[in-house]
Amino acid sequence: MCKKEIFADGIGQIHFAGAMVRFDYVTLQPGADGEAPTPETSVRIIMPPQGFLGAYNSMQQLIDKLLEAGVLQKNEAAK
Repeated sequence: MCKKEIFADGIGQIHFAGAMVRFDYVTLQPGADGEAPTPETSVRIIMPPQGFLGAYNSMQQLIDKLLEAGVLQKNEAAK
């Protein structure tokens, strides 16, 4: 079984259309002559709302573990 890996620098946009949640993942493309990199959509993931909620819960659990391990720190000023 071949697994495909996809790299993304981040999520450019999340939107809800056609009863589905859509994530547009971006990669940063180098700018010309020292300009800032430009985000370019590389792949779109589409899932039903229940799948989105499951993914959100999984990400929240990982965030909690990263906070406990000291990999991330809460930004209290952002509230």
